[in-house]
This record gives sequence, structure tokens and C-alpha cells, in this order.
Amino acid sequence: MATVVIPFAGAEGKTRLHPSRRIRRALAKAMFCDVLAAGIAVGRTRVVTPDEEGAEAAVEAGAEAVADPGGGQGAAVRAGLEDVGPGAILVVNADVPCVVPHDLRSLLAATPTGGVALVEALDGTTNALSLPAADVFEPLFGPSSADRFLAHAVSLGLDAVSVALPNLADDVDTMEDLTRLQLRAGPRTQACLAELEGRVA
Repeated sequence: MATVVIPFAGAEGKTRLHPSRRIRRALAKAMFCDVLAAGIAVGRTRVVTPDEEGAEAAVEAGAEAVADPGGGQGAAVRAGLEDVGPGAILVVNADVPCVVPHDLRSLLAATPTGGVALVEALDGTTNALSLPAADVFEPLFGPSSADRFLAHAVSLGLDAVSVALPNLADDVDTMEDLTRLQLRAGPRTQACLAELEGRVA
């Protein structure tokens, strides 16, 4: 069984999403909960977050909540990987609301034996990582991180591939992104958007 690690920064991780903190918070949590549902269907899921509501949602859904140590996404993932034994590991961002369990299983299936696979966003950042063991991870997130993760794997003598999975490649930074993905997004994200649109109307 795979271990799924989801770093969730909460509303503060989505400052470009909406000027209203309340709306950012609602949308960020809805997207996270859709990702969480996909993760739980695939394996043991650990959520790393400083967000109290996010931690509560994780535990209620059957996942483990890990305190975010601060220091960014790389440090959060490291915390989530602590005490994770050998075996398949997926690191999945919390802002890919279209993801379904099949996408995560497809990423696992596409991972070379003992190697690394990833799904990169259109801007070259990394939305999901498949690792053979926790000690393979290095905190290389940021611009062009997909290239760095692949190069790091190769430097360790591991096979590494980039996998095209649209539901994992499509992340959300702005309301324009959400509008474009709305009909493909998970049920919690769609419900949150519908509620917001209802208030506007």
C-alpha cells in the first residue's frame, strides 16, 4: 500500500486566488478536501499543515495530521515523510482539485521499479511526486523544480520519468484557473464555487 503525503498551507498558501481571505480559505480547503479524498482511497495518507481546520478535516477523513514545522513546502514534505517505511510514496499538492484515485494509481503504475516519477505543472513546477523511499526526497520545489527532481533522481542512479496526467498537471493559483477547471473539479470544490456564485447572484 502506498503512503500519500499532502502538504496543505491553508489560505495563506493561496494569496493570488482571491482578495478575500475568507473566500481564499473556503476554496483552498475545498480543493484540499478533494485531493484528500483521492489520497485516502489509494493508501495511508498524511497531511502536513499549520491549519487547524485542515488538520481536523484530515483526521475526520481517516488521514493522519502532521504539524507543519514552517520553512516552506520542502520542509513540510520532509515532516510528512518522517517515520514512513520503505515502499511507494506519493507527494501530492493540495491545489489539484480535479484529481481522482485513478490518477494517483496511474502515477504509481507509471513509476519505474525502484525509481521516481512526477507530474509537472505547465509552468515547470511539480504537482506530484512518486518516490521509492523517503530518503530519496530532497526539497527542490520552486520554479523549474520538475527538472531538478528528475536530475536528482538520476544523480542517485535511479530511473526517473515525467508522466502526463492532466488532472494532476492542472493546479490552481487564480480564480481564472478555477473557472477553467470548474466542470472537472471535485465535488467539494464545485460545491464551494456554486455557493460563492450564489452569494454573488
